[in-house]
Amino acid sequence: MTTNTERLSVGEKIGYSLGDLAANLIFQTFVTFLAFFYTDVFRIPAGAASSIIFWGGVIGGVVFNPIMGLIADRTNTRWGKFRPWVLWTAVPFGVLSLLAFSTPDLGEQGKIYYAMITYTLLVIIYAANNLPYAALSGVLTGNMSERNSLSSYRFVAVMVAQFIIQVLLLPLVLMLGDGDQAVGFRKAMMIFAIVGTVFFVITFLTTRERVMPKPEQKSSVREDLTDLVRNKPWLLMLAITILVFITLALKGGSYIFYFQNYVDRAALAQFLDGIGFNGFIGGLNSLFSGIGLGKFHWPDDPVASGFGIFNGGGIIFMIVGIGFSKPLADRFGKRNVFGVALLLATLCLIAFVFYAPTSVGTIFVTQILHGFFYGITIPLLWAMTADVADYSEWKNNRRATAIIFSAMILGLKFGLAVGGALVAKLLDVYGYVRGAEEQVPAVVHGIKLAISVYASVPFLVCCGLLFFYEINKAMETRIENELGQRRGATP
Repeated sequence: MTTNTERLSVGEKIGYSLGDLAANLIFQTFVTFLAFFYTDVFRIPAGAASSIIFWGGVIGGVVFNPIMGLIADRTNTRWGKFRPWVLWTAVPFGVLSLLAFSTPDLGEQGKIYYAMITYTLLVIIYAANNLPYAALSGVLTGNMSERNSLSSYRFVAVMVAQFIIQVLLLPLVLMLGDGDQAVGFRKAMMIFAIVGTVFFVITFLTTRERVMPKPEQKSSVREDLTDLVRNKPWLLMLAITILVFITLALKGGSYIFYFQNYVDRAALAQFLDGIGFNGFIGGLNSLFSGIGLGKFHWPDDPVASGFGIFNGGGIIFMIVGIGFSKPLADRFGKRNVFGVALLLATLCLIAFVFYAPTSVGTIFVTQILHGFFYGITIPLLWAMTADVADYSEWKNNRRATAIIFSAMILGLKFGLAVGGALVAKLLDVYGYVRGAEEQVPAVVHGIKLAISVYASVPFLVCCGLLFFYEINKAMETRIENELGQRRGATP
């Protein structure tokens, strides 16, 4: 085994993080808007949309991910094992992103087939890109503290992408499409596809793989899979990742319906006016009109404005939380910090069930607190997975980074599929009528439960599972030291 535990340069950390920014321009779009896009823009029935999101995620992500992990671990090029995949998938990722958010007029059945095919292919290419990208973080350096730092950089980039999607995408869609959401989504995804492709190339050019298996290391697929099923921390991280992304997809996909159907529009408009937001957007309208662009639409639509600020406040404080993640993890260990912060974030989610439609200020403050506490956990989930790869090498004297990281991506995809499908399924069960001016009380109540009680359950189960995760602060130090000695490096 060869390794290098040197500190990573700021340039390499930024270059690596741009890959996550690129991927999340797409990922955050289908977490936040896919159910809405299918039901209200592409006009697919909610039941069919639920099936597409679930089965597309299972086939494209869950089934393909372990296969991709085995392929990536056995890839050998002069550029390394994982960097080439970031380059090879850059253009296909962009093309499929555009196709998945296009709205051809094919009739209802044709639309369902089109959505299923394009979404499944997008999830497959996402796995082929993002699993090697994630595994790359485990081989850039063997220094666990540097991994914590790298994770913080990359998830600031994730938060930038999330801010763009959850705060700016809806008004951007309205502006680019001049009020036509189908046209707006297509133009926005064209921009994201081009930017994302460029960023993937930058990631490839600015990173270098340093933690490499011994040239003579050979392992069969059976040995790799046997190592996995005997790796208790890996099994726990798989379960935790699935549960985390069920909650993220469920609450993320439900927020737009929450603002459209639950939050009182008059109270929301009064809140926006009271904080000076409407005047600010009025100035932006004048600016955009002056340079020949369409109207920004926000002043006329309190839902778009409120939805954007709600998400924006949460994201800004997620970035603040990420800043606390590394020092807290270095002092108390990743597991302990992750568990406490996740529990506090969960309590904020539960609080939403008690708020009235007119409690706009309280709703926004709770979202800010939730964002801060959840932000602390964001880098740790991925850094813990890199630790699990080290744990496997420490136990088995064989390194299989990509198949270990397949837990993260497999869990992400399965959680995304379940959580995203739950959004559409709950709408269907409670009787949601797309395009209706006003939903019946049962639908409104179901939407409120989706972002609070239902979304909290997976997070609470994660907190319980962490009691069985054995890689605490002391074990992190022991693994790093012993692996450093084996590799002939000073930890």
